[in-house]
Amino acid sequence: MSRVNIIRGEHILNISLELSSELEHELSTEASQLKLPLTEYILRVLSFRPFLQNPPKTGLELVAYWESVGVVGSRPDITDSQEHARKLRDQAEHRQQA
Repeated sequence: MSRVNIIRGEHILNISLELSSELEHELSTEASQLKLPLTEYILRVLSFRPFLQNPPKTGLELVAYWESVGVVGSRPDITDSQEHARKLRDQAEHRQQA
């Protein structure tokens, strides 16, 4: 078992978690894939919990959720989303198989 201390924001909340080695490794792997510190990744996982308890039921609710968490508009480098999607599809269709 290992401990992870999480301290966040103006209101300091210090949480100690005892994680099994297996769970710590799994979370660490996921965090590193996203290039996040383990504590930040754990905070994101915990903050996602309300979404799992009451997932959006319509497209409108899903877009509203994406807006509330900052996904919509998070890529200012993409000025034409349809053109960007076309490029991604083209890249996927023409990539080399390993």
